[in-house]
Amino acid sequence: MPTSMPAAFALCLILSATPFVANAQAASSPAPPASTHRVTQFENDAVKVWRTTIQPGTPLPLHHHDHPRVLVALAPGTLKIVEQSGDTRTINLKVGEAYWLPAMPAGALHQDVNASGKPIEVMVVELEKEK
Repeated sequence: MPTSMPAAFALCLILSATPFVANAQAASSPAPPASTHRVTQFENDAVKVWRTTIQPGTPLPLHHHDHPRVLVALAPGTLKIVEQSGDTRTINLKVGEAYWLPAMPAGALHQDVNASGKPIEVMVVELEKEK
């Protein structure tokens, strides 16, 4: 059965617009960042709270914590804490579990490394009035 020219033209327009509709929908829903990053959640004079995502193969830079903190796993994985001195500590993160991390000695630095095959996500609560 022959198709009329206006119907064929309309069909071509619909088919050619389909990828744009799919891309517009994908663009409107926020995708999680695919990079290692830290996002502040809350801060006052008593606590600082941040959410950290560590991608495999993308460790956090060397840094220092003056205050103790509680880390709560939002995604499972193996977190390797590497001290600048070379000492390491490994934490096997389980979703919903909390872990205590003490304040660091003056001048000490460490790096957090994701030793898992998928992103690690944690919520950190740092106690600003504690040493």
